[in-house]
Amino acid sequence: MFGEILEQAEWAPIATRRRPKILIVDDDDALADVLSDCLERQGFEAITAETGQAGLDKVRSENPALIVLDLRLPDIDGFTICEQLADSPQTCAIPVIILSGTERPDILRRCRAAGGHYFLRKPYDPNVLLILIRQAISETDGWDLLDD
Repeated sequence: MFGEILEQAEWAPIATRRRPKILIVDDDDALADVLSDCLERQGFEAITAETGQAGLDKVRSENPALIVLDLRLPDIDGFTICEQLADSPQTCAIPVIILSGTERPDILRRCRAAGGHYFLRKPYDPNVLLILIRQAISETDGWDLLDD
């Protein structure tokens, strides 16, 4: 009986299952809106923040499954945000995909050192971003079970 319920739940329409929440922290409204619409069409719940502080506030209030983070924000450097998330027991398990147009030779090393899971350079292929989002979420599914 339980197996039948589980099988039905796995094939249930996305609207009846829990939709993973993705937080987009980017000060480019147009990019954030397009990405948000794309993620919503793919079955995710998308929320946005235009500043680093607003992003940190939403991480704590919304508990997203994943964060897409720009490095250049008007108030807080994206590396600093990523480090704060990695250093907090409440947010360290949330994967962060850094999405930035920054052209620095050490960008990948700095993103990794700050706690970023993946880096994607702008302009980006939305299909690649979607693959990374799904991969990062699947990698962290069940981490909360380890605390029990």
